[in-house]
Amino acid sequence: MTEPLVLKTDRVAKTFAVDGRPLTVLDDVSLAVRAGATCALVGPSGSGKTTLLGLCAGLDAPSRGSVHLLGQDLAQLDEEGRARLRLEHTGFVFQSFHLVPTLTALENVMLTLELRGQPGARDVAAGWLDRVGLGERMHHHPARLSGGEQQRVAIARSFAGAPRVLFADEPTGNLDAATGGRIIDLLFGLNEQAGATLVLVTHDPEIARRCSLQVRLRAGRVEGFSS
Repeated sequence: MTEPLVLKTDRVAKTFAVDGRPLTVLDDVSLAVRAGATCALVGPSGSGKTTLLGLCAGLDAPSRGSVHLLGQDLAQLDEEGRARLRLEHTGFVFQSFHLVPTLTALENVMLTLELRGQPGARDVAAGWLDRVGLGERMHHHPARLSGGEQQRVAIARSFAGAPRVLFADEPTGNLDAATGGRIIDLLFGLNEQAGATLVLVTHDPEIARRCSLQVRLRAGRVEGFSS
């Protein structure tokens, strides 16, 4: 049986004003991602990968075209509705970790759970930190953690809320090759166990080849698909 679509963009475009002139970053981008897929957005710098990821996640709105996430037309939701959809059903892993520096690793993972009002947030967060190998570091603040450890906290935070869709933007971009390889193995392994849909921006062809779908972008347009 064919899995249902969890993400669909239809002829999406994004234009910004730069020095009073329009700059089109994305143009006529259509894609479809089914439940449980792993999708890599690939292409050279400036091809629009991160902009597309932001549109897919509802972090920004397209200038033209439509985005449907988990059956919802994002244009029909206000900012509060989009934020609620992200909070309840998605997770994020960023290149720069995006941890709150004044919170411990445990508190960073608990944060999303507490915003959702989930009971037992501390136990759930501690369990996920154990799963990513940071059980003995959970009371440390980000400044006392290495880059790889900070990204493990971010991964624990992203999975703790049982997301249906996980968005990752260059998750190894700030890590050395060996640490990055371990982080990617962890990310793909946990995602497979969770059964989530993964949408990943990467410049690394080896990471892209691990995905079931690759969307190649160039100069803001889709150059091709491969699977």
